[in-house]
Amino acid sequence: MTAHAPPGWPAAVPPPGVDGWRDRAVPWLLDQCPADFRGYASWRRHPQALSWVAVQQVDAQLAGMRQAYRQVRVALGDTLEPEALREVMADLEAEGVRLRATARSVHLVHEAMQGTTFVPRL
Repeated sequence: MTAHAPPGWPAAVPPPGVDGWRDRAVPWLLDQCPADFRGYASWRRHPQALSWVAVQQVDAQLAGMRQAYRQVRVALGDTLEPEALREVMADLEAEGVRLRATARSVHLVHEAMQGTTFVPRL
């Protein structure tokens, strides 16, 4: 069977099963985490642990963005002009969409690091 990348798999990472896919996944996973995470050597040595940490980070960012979207009108409604508030809400929504896609990708890489084999669907 050939290597298969499921929908949502990050374009920068070869499909699981391709030689060197884990090595290519590490920098991509680090890109999804705060920059300071690059200073921890253990996560480079243990990609499965890095993938778990990346899941935690991205899920927390997504939760934070959702919370910000829910609260922005109350928190900033009295201090921003209506057009500015609409712009901020649109940006929060766009970032939420981006983070949701990133979360899907990070979860898939983590599953692959744990040994999940993805099979193409007909």
